[in-house]
Amino acid sequence: MNIEKLSVPIAIVIAGGLIAGAFYYSNLKAVQNSHNQVVKTDSSTSSLRPISSEDHIIGNPNADVILVEYSDTECPFCKDFHTSLKRMMTEYGSDGKVAWVYRHFPIDALHPKSRKEAEALECASELGGPAKFWEYTNMIYDITTSNDTLDPSQLPKIAKSVGLDVTAFNTCLSSGKYAAKVQADYDNAIKIGGRGTPTSVILTKDGTKTLIEGAQPYDSLKAIIDASLK
Repeated sequence: MNIEKLSVPIAIVIAGGLIAGAFYYSNLKAVQNSHNQVVKTDSSTSSLRPISSEDHIIGNPNADVILVEYSDTECPFCKDFHTSLKRMMTEYGSDGKVAWVYRHFPIDALHPKSRKEAEALECASELGGPAKFWEYTNMIYDITTSNDTLDPSQLPKIAKSVGLDVTAFNTCLSSGKYAAKVQADYDNAIKIGGRGTPTSVILTKDGTKTLIEGAQPYDSLKAIIDASLK
């Protein structure tokens, strides 16, 4: 066997593997590092699924501005942004000017647990309605330290804490009945151009749709909301 003749193609294969690995790693880093905020009006937002009774909305459904968020419960930047969005609703939600829609965007490659957590949110909604959905959602973001650190055994404990029937909750969660709904949210997030979490879209009365990539600091979010309300 001629070792010299083999050395060149082997080197090419190894180099190709290293490049592919580096590309994959950089893509994961890009998804994870969603504090690099981007705000833009993008034609892809035309693919945003219309808001319906199947959505989880807090605030006035006919608000002048509606923020549709696609989020991952184990994403540390989503945890930060969740706090900002709660503050947004405290400031703008009481007078009906702004509403918030929550949709799921579990990044399986980084946070394998987040998909089942998303299903848990849906079970909370089924068993307790909108109030328990938001109470459960707020608690899961409060408790998790992000990056897949939440023990799955905590999910029924959170259900109990917010006053849900734990037996019914466990039955719902183990059934996987909401897996398709979570996947539908994920697919729509990708379709509108979501490349990481959180991904959000600001909707205004005149039909403008503005894509927000990443966890906006509150001051930046407030500036976007104020501009959208004018």
